[in-house]
Amino acid sequence: MTGANDTERSKIICGVLDNIDEGIIALDAEGRITLFNPAAQMFTGISEKQALHRPVEELFPEQPDLVKLVRTGIKSGRSISDHGEFLLRRPATAPLPVSLAVSPIYRNSGERDGVVLILHDLSRIKELEKTLRRRDRLSMLGVLAAGLAHEIKNPLGGIKGAAQLLDRELAEDSGLKDFTRVMIREAERVNGIIEELMDLARPRPARMEEVQIARVLNDVVLFQREAFRKKKVDFLLDLDPSIPPLLGDPDHLTQLFVNLLKNAAEAVNENGRIEVVCRICHDFNYSKAGTLPAPVIVVEVKDNGPGIATEEIERIFTPFYSTKAKGSGLGLTICQKIAEEHGALLNVVSHPAKGTTFSFSIPFLRPKPQNEKKKPFEPADNEATSLPKKEKP
Repeated sequence: MTGANDTERSKIICGVLDNIDEGIIALDAEGRITLFNPAAQMFTGISEKQALHRPVEELFPEQPDLVKLVRTGIKSGRSISDHGEFLLRRPATAPLPVSLAVSPIYRNSGERDGVVLILHDLSRIKELEKTLRRRDRLSMLGVLAAGLAHEIKNPLGGIKGAAQLLDRELAEDSGLKDFTRVMIREAERVNGIIEELMDLARPRPARMEEVQIARVLNDVVLFQREAFRKKKVDFLLDLDPSIPPLLGDPDHLTQLFVNLLKNAAEAVNENGRIEVVCRICHDFNYSKAGTLPAPVIVVEVKDNGPGIATEEIERIFTPFYSTKAKGSGLGLTICQKIAEEHGALLNVVSHPAKGTTFSFSIPFLRPKPQNEKKKPFEPADNEATSLPKKEKP
C-alpha cells in the first residue's frame, strides 16, 4: 500500500512541476542538472534533453552570477534569494528578466542531495509597471487638460473669428490673405489638439458590447490601404477565423487600430510592409478573483520601418511627445487610455533598421445573457474552454 501511495505522490509532484509557471531546475551535489521542467525550458530556450546531466557551468557559460548563486547554495546548504532583476540570456531571442532563488534538497535521512534553482519571470510585472506609469501620466494630463481647455478655447475662438472677418474684408488678390489663412489654419490645428485633450480628460464612457475583432480589423485595414495607396504600402492581414466575438467598445477599438496602423504606415518608406496579426495567446491568461481565467487575444501591428531608438521607446507614450514633424503627440496616449478601459495591455518592441511591433493584448470576455447582471470584465462561466479550435487546412 505504501508503494502505491508513493507512486501516486510522485505522479502528483510531476504534474505540479510540469504545470507550474516558474522555472524549476534541480541539481545534484556536483552541480549537474537532474530536473528541468517545461517552464525552465521555455525561459532558457534549452530543451530537457540538452540540459539533463550537464554541469551548471556548461549549461550557462555566459552567466557567471547564476552559476555563483547555485555553487554557493550547494556549498553552504542554505537558501539564497536574489529578488533583483537578472537578465537570463537565451539563444536567438531577447534576454528574459527573472528573479533567482536557490534552496537545498534533503533526503529522508536528512542528508543534503543538491539544490533546486527557481526562476521567476518578471517580464509581465515590468509590463504592468510601465502601464501604471503611463496611467499616472494620463491622470496628470487630465487635470492639465481640464484647466487648459477653458483658458485656451475661448480666446482661440475669438482669434479665429477675427481672422475670418479680416479675410472677408481683404480683396482676393491681396497678399495679406496668405497670413489670414495661416492664422485660421493654425487656430483650427490648436483647437484640434485641445479637443483631443478634452477627450482624454473627459472621455466618452465605453459602451461595451459584443465585437467581432476580425471585422473591425478588416475595415480598418481596408480604409488605411486606400489612404496610403499613393505611398504603395503593402498591408498584410493574418486573422485567426476561430476567434468569436468578445466584449469591447467597437468605436474605441476602431480608433485604437486606426492610430496604430496610421503610425505604422507613416513610419515605413514607400513600398513598405505592414502586417496585422490577430491570434489567441496561450502564454498567459486574464485572471480575476472569484472567476475562471480567461484567454487573451493579441493583435500585433508589425512594420518594416526604421524602428524606434531605445531611448525613445518609453517616451512615445508621453503626452505631446512625437517623432513626427506634424504630430500632436496624443495618438498613442489615447491608445493607452482605450487599452486601459478594456483591461488590456499595449506594448511595443522595436529594433532600429528592422521595424516596430505594437502588441494589443485584450482579455477574451463575453457578456452574460441580458436577463443576468454582470460586471464589466468578468469572464463568463467556462470561458477558458469555450473557444472553438482552429481547423487545420
